[in-house]
Amino acid sequence: MKTYKIAVIAGDGIGPEVTGAAVEVLEKAGQLEGFGFEFTSCDAGGCAIDKYGIPLPEATLDACRASDAVLLGAVGGPKWDNVEPSLRPERALLGLRSGLGLYSNLRPAIMFKELAAASPVKNVDTMDILIVRELTGGIYFGKHGRSDSVETLSDGSVKGMTAYDTEEYSTAEITRILKEGFRYAQGRSKKLTLVDKANVLESSRLWREIASSMAPEYPDVTLDYLYVDNCSMQLIHRPSSFDVIVTSNMFGDILSDEAGMITGSIGMLPSASLGAPGTPGMYEPVHGSAPDIAGTGKANPIATILSASMLLRWSLGETAASDRIEKAVRDTLADGFRTVDIAASESDKIVDTAGMTAAVIERI
Repeated sequence: MKTYKIAVIAGDGIGPEVTGAAVEVLEKAGQLEGFGFEFTSCDAGGCAIDKYGIPLPEATLDACRASDAVLLGAVGGPKWDNVEPSLRPERALLGLRSGLGLYSNLRPAIMFKELAAASPVKNVDTMDILIVRELTGGIYFGKHGRSDSVETLSDGSVKGMTAYDTEEYSTAEITRILKEGFRYAQGRSKKLTLVDKANVLESSRLWREIASSMAPEYPDVTLDYLYVDNCSMQLIHRPSSFDVIVTSNMFGDILSDEAGMITGSIGMLPSASLGAPGTPGMYEPVHGSAPDIAGTGKANPIATILSASMLLRWSLGETAASDRIEKAVRDTLADGFRTVDIAASESDKIVDTAGMTAAVIERI
């Protein structure tokens, strides 16, 4: 029997609960499709800081590199808010992305018709957006720091401490993520929207120049442009009109969270981080560690379960098992099962994390 090696980074807060749910679902789908898994538990984030004094131990990165794919829960929480910036739990994510060469982040935002009532946006029956986010460049990875200045401002005050973060992109970084955007658009509705801030940022102007030069290579794809502030409004005003959005690291981070809330809950939003062929992909829910509900059973496991489905499809090529999981999630929602974050009707069957997981497994 085929056995896949999966590194599981549960992380902090609700991370262990939702990754545990996804592992159960993967095992069931694999059993039905005739393959198995070898799961390796790894530490990263706040729990790694507590154990080792650093957010990303080298052993974790080595285990991930030796795996077929990585399943990640969530990292961080207020417990570690005051640690040295270079040791914050979130640095583990940046280290994993750069260490594994994961430059493309796929974040689908799909409106399940059963959850339309839970959306804060009125009359949004259909929405199927794929956000393609550049993952290893931009302001998160640019030069940053602090410096002292004795410059006197116009009001007579002294400038004092200055903090800076630099947005920087190369032609190669932009080109490879735009290729991904065009390619995914070709397989969907053939519409690609580049989101930037080209009226202000020089880096955004380079994105537009490269996109314009590449567009003739994809004559079947319609390319348009939106400033990020306008896009944030249009996602609310006309979410169903978008197909594929390609954008920079920080803009993609923000817009995908917004898109997730339009679908009814950020607890529904999966993601995949991919690199060159042969690189193990990393799959995680878009939501955070939610330490305030950790251990209460309120966490919605669907985003992580759908991330596991993406893992099967994109890294392992097990499309039948992936289809089983996605259909099971739809059937579970159609049968009225809801965690508290997506409940919108008195007729909903409110279940906890374990109950939602069991309902999905039953329908696989």
